[in-house]
Amino acid sequence: MRIFRLFSGDDQQSHLEELKMAFAPGQFAEQTALQPATGVIFTRMAPGAFVDWHNAPRRQYVITLAGGVEIGLGDGSVHRFGPGEGILAEDLTGKGHTTRAVGDGPRVMVIIPLKD
Repeated sequence: MRIFRLFSGDDQQSHLEELKMAFAPGQFAEQTALQPATGVIFTRMAPGAFVDWHNAPRRQYVITLAGGVEIGLGDGSVHRFGPGEGILAEDLTGKGHTTRAVGDGPRVMVIIPLKD
């Protein structure tokens, strides 16, 4: 599973970096530290749906369960993510990013807003 951080840089552009998940032994399996969240939202986007330049509405994890997504950045790069891959969306300021649902079926995702 890959998790990427989408964040606002000093240049007011959104950037991506891969996060290394820190797993530690747990009672039954390795796990990460608990992160406080405010709830869970399940969302479905039609194939081809496009959201033009926008910022994340809050700090949140967005994990694709089905379908795929392309995230566009201000430098012209486009990054594709599929099922089981996630983004920690923290680009709350600046130009933001674009989002396009890709694939033959809907993009289904779980959004986990984080507590501040």
